[in-house]
Amino acid sequence: MGISKHLTFKRAPCRRLLIEGSAHDNTSMSAVPVLDGLIEPLSRCLDSESSRRVIEFQIDPSIDERMTIMAERANEGLLTPDEHAEYEALINAADFISILKLKARQHLNSSPQ
Repeated sequence: MGISKHLTFKRAPCRRLLIEGSAHDNTSMSAVPVLDGLIEPLSRCLDSESSRRVIEFQIDPSIDERMTIMAERANEGLLTPDEHAEYEALINAADFISILKLKARQHLNSSPQ
């Protein structure tokens, strides 16, 4: 499974799993409110057109494929330290994009059409 359409992707065991713009954590949700607090002021800059464009944004297929491969390698415990750092960066970016997409959807849903 990939992250292109809905930012849904596999993660290593005991890691946060991002599905359809929601963060789920097996251990703690403390990072979610902090990240939300950082993104909320940014999301207030979105007008309806910007919100639509954020929602329509899709990850490049080559990056999507790279994340899928890295997720499989992480699940097998085969990532090198450099790959682990790259995978973490990709996960963090995907988390940010996913939350911003959620905020954009909320903006559109609350705006008069």
